[in-house]
Amino acid sequence: MSTDAIVLLKEDHKEIRRLFKAFQDAEDGPASRRGKIVTQIIEALTVHTYLENEVMYPEVRKLVPDVEDDILESYEEHHVADVLCLELFAMDADDERFVAKTTVLIENVLHHVEEEEQEWFPKVRDALGRNQLQEIGQRMLDLRPKAPKTPTAPEALKKARDAVTA
Repeated sequence: MSTDAIVLLKEDHKEIRRLFKAFQDAEDGPASRRGKIVTQIIEALTVHTYLENEVMYPEVRKLVPDVEDDILESYEEHHVADVLCLELFAMDADDERFVAKTTVLIENVLHHVEEEEQEWFPKVRDALGRNQLQEIGQRMLDLRPKAPKTPTAPEALKKARDAVTA
């Protein structure tokens, strides 16, 4: 298994895309099925954004000042995803807005992933050496078991409060 931070984040993106496809395939099925998939989406996004916010973004922001604007935008995109995840987490899958809210989450996250993979990952890879990316990736792997899995976890709530008061 690679410890390259960009490889690890792209693996997360691939899993998140798979979950999005599963949700879209289940849109006409029972609400309970959609609800289970959304629970998996929320967990995957909560863990992923936590690792980026706590490890990748601060480190890259320090080491690659040219991408600071991209990272600030990414923090805001994460905030939007966090709010949508928190709302979906509290919703019943039978709610008339559940599919619409999930669709908005999917659209926002796919836009964010596209920007990361096409625009700033290449800049980061060019600026940082292999060893630096592996060190960052190892820190993310070490932190992953401690990452919150739901948006109601204390870390996620604190992050949401901090974003609102910043």
